[in-house]
Amino acid sequence: MITVIDYGAGNLRSVANAVRFLGETPVIESDADKIAAADKLILPGVGAFGECMKLLGARGADEAIKSAVARGTPLLGICLGLQLLFDSSDEFGFNKGLGLIRGKVTKIKSGGLNLPHIAWTSIEPSSESRLMRGIKNDYFYFVHSYCAHAEDKRDEAATAEYGETFTAAVERDNIFATQFHPEKSGESGLRLLRNFIEL
Repeated sequence: MITVIDYGAGNLRSVANAVRFLGETPVIESDADKIAAADKLILPGVGAFGECMKLLGARGADEAIKSAVARGTPLLGICLGLQLLFDSSDEFGFNKGLGLIRGKVTKIKSGGLNLPHIAWTSIEPSSESRLMRGIKNDYFYFVHSYCAHAEDKRDEAATAEYGETFTAAVERDNIFATQFHPEKSGESGLRLLRNFIEL
């Protein structure tokens, strides 16, 4: 069963609908104990990094996520859900993240391109990534003004470019995440979600 984490800020319904379309029965959950005991987790997110970390902490979901990951539960972060996995973000000042992936989140160095980055953008996937199985230089839907930079490039499942090259997806052990929205990215996005479901 796929548990979609509800902490008061996330695109829950579209993610749950995409999972349901693939034949799974998602459950939307806010209870920390049930999150910690889940079989598979999806961490969606929209909004500001610091505020979302406060919401996670207020519900005990931050420690529940860490506990689940520590016991081997597959976790998929989406959009801000990817950024929250990192050590920190400088969005509206310094904010500490979950620290599950080494690195930080900074404002996109867009080089004069419009922000936020709202576009279908091609990615450069890692050939060794389980999450990216069957995915080449496909286009995915991005909406963000801040981007992550993995400290260990081995954690990068894909990169993308918008003014600068940034971490578009991560994969390390049972931790997976995408900066883009797979649930809004057509057949390629469904393929990626299917890859996660089938882990």
